[in-house]
Amino acid sequence: MEYLFKSERLGFKNWDEESIEKMIAVSADPEVMRFFPSPASPEKTRTFGHKMKKQCDEIGYCYFATEILETREFIGFIGLSYQDYDTEFTPCTDIGWRLKKSAWNKGYATEGAKACLNYGFNKLGLKEIYSVASDINIPSINVMKKIGMEYKYNFDHPLLLEYPKIKVCVLYKISASER
Repeated sequence: MEYLFKSERLGFKNWDEESIEKMIAVSADPEVMRFFPSPASPEKTRTFGHKMKKQCDEIGYCYFATEILETREFIGFIGLSYQDYDTEFTPCTDIGWRLKKSAWNKGYATEGAKACLNYGFNKLGLKEIYSVASDINIPSINVMKKIGMEYKYNFDHPLLLEYPKIKVCVLYKISASER
């Protein structure tokens, strides 16, 4: 499968069965999923991958399956996703990432997120992009800051209300006009 776009070191593509199967190990890792209610089951990850593939086919973006260009190694996802859970800022386009541990601390999330912002604003014509993370997820919050997003406020995430440790989330936003 060809890449939809690339950054210096990364390629971004729609999901296929091979990528979905590789994502199962990433989303099952308790350390990777420490800011989520629990690691994801294989079936939940397959459902996620198929949902992302359909979303990309229909609207041109998703949390893209992401590979290192030089080796074609799958490292997880970085991308954009339509969100419509019940908050004052939704529906919106969210930017997010989930990478396997061996891809941490190499600048991939920041590099990939910048490429996804460029793709969203320049190719798709999006006007604004949001990002949400649990307020204890400092690594993701740091990426939001590095890519130029602006903190807006904290809120109780409606899908995480049963999880006191992670229910309070931060909202960051960037507009095309601010870049």
